[in-house]
Amino acid sequence: MSEHFDRAPGAGRARVQPASPGLFGAGDADASGRLFSEREPLRQPRTSPPLADSISSVNDLVVGGDTRRQTKPQQIACGNSAAVPKGCNVETLAKSSTLSANAPEFVPSGIYVDPTFYDGSENYYGEETLADLVADFLYQLSSSPGSFDSDVEHISYTLNSWVTTEALLQELVELIFTQSTAIPNFSYTGARLCNYLSHHLTICPTRGNFRQLLLERCQTEFKKKDAAVTGDQETQKSFHSFVLFLGELYLNLEVKRGKRPPTRADILLGALKDLLNCLLSHPVDANLICAVKLLKLTGCVLEDTWKESGKSDMKELIQRIENVVLDASCSRDVKQMLLKLVELRSSNWGRVHAAAATSNATPDNDPNYFMNEPTFYTVDGTPFTAADPEYSEKYQEILDREDYFPDFYEENGNDSFFLEEEMDPEIEEAFEDFCLEAEKKRGQ
Repeated sequence: MSEHFDRAPGAGRARVQPASPGLFGAGDADASGRLFSEREPLRQPRTSPPLADSISSVNDLVVGGDTRRQTKPQQIACGNSAAVPKGCNVETLAKSSTLSANAPEFVPSGIYVDPTFYDGSENYYGEETLADLVADFLYQLSSSPGSFDSDVEHISYTLNSWVTTEALLQELVELIFTQSTAIPNFSYTGARLCNYLSHHLTICPTRGNFRQLLLERCQTEFKKKDAAVTGDQETQKSFHSFVLFLGELYLNLEVKRGKRPPTRADILLGALKDLLNCLLSHPVDANLICAVKLLKLTGCVLEDTWKESGKSDMKELIQRIENVVLDASCSRDVKQMLLKLVELRSSNWGRVHAAAATSNATPDNDPNYFMNEPTFYTVDGTPFTAADPEYSEKYQEILDREDYFPDFYEENGNDSFFLEEEMDPEIEEAFEDFCLEAEKKRGQ
């Protein structure tokens, strides 16, 4: 028995039973020896030992001088070996650590925090500013322009509690002006917002109210017109946005003078004329397109206002446009736009010349009398309206045809149609065959 006893650690763990003498025979002594000498290797434990046991084992190894297996225990105890020197223990880590359980915030190393939003307090985001508030309001109006009337009251109420100094009022004017000329298709809503705030902001400093400060800001931008029309593409684009916003502002900004009804700002009328002349004086495509847009937007109002004052300014502008079409080297598409504009003005800007009053309108004196009338169709699909001479006869035919299919409404609101005529014999027989066949299939 002592011949097969192995004093090596872990000996006998292979659980191999001694072979019977007759298993290999007499000549299998070497094989039997190999069987007992080959043992299963020791496997590594599936779980790591406790941290305290690992640290104690590390200290024992260091004291004993055996440093052959220090690498893995040190990594377990000290974590990242690149950041912590070798030979550290729990006491050293606790003394050198900068972590605190009473720290207000913990930011992992992989997360970036914008320093502009961190004010050193317990939260990362500082107090809301007027710029943030206005940006939220303008985004709401831009995304939901249909709810302007209901949103603007809340906006005015909130701004009255915020804007309490002249500096904040000046900042508010600048923010609204900048966004109204920068956000595409926001000039109309921005002009309506300016008109509402000009009448509902309670603050009125000595320098001027909201409307006066807004007009001063527009005047500052107006003075740049000569350099803007000849500037680069970005400068022209910004200037054209301002021109269209000024046109919307002229149409929407109301000035109240005492008990008289509100009127438009007359100062903007002269500014729009000067801007149109400036754009036509430099007839490049971008400037001409901006002039066309502005005249389509405000042309009818400008001409009516000038006619009331006995001026022929619109006639002069149209003459300049015709000269541009003949002499300027603009593109063919832009020339076509200018010609369409001249045609639009010749038709009184698309308005009906002699529209009768609603109470006195008849098919003879009002061409739009039947504009909102419904369209009907005959049996053969021919459309007709109330303007058709045979309207009464055709409409009566529709009523007579509907009498053959009267509607009976049940209590639940569903429509049910009943035909009193009996079913054709052939159709009735075919229907019975269909029902029998369906019943057979259901029984299978």
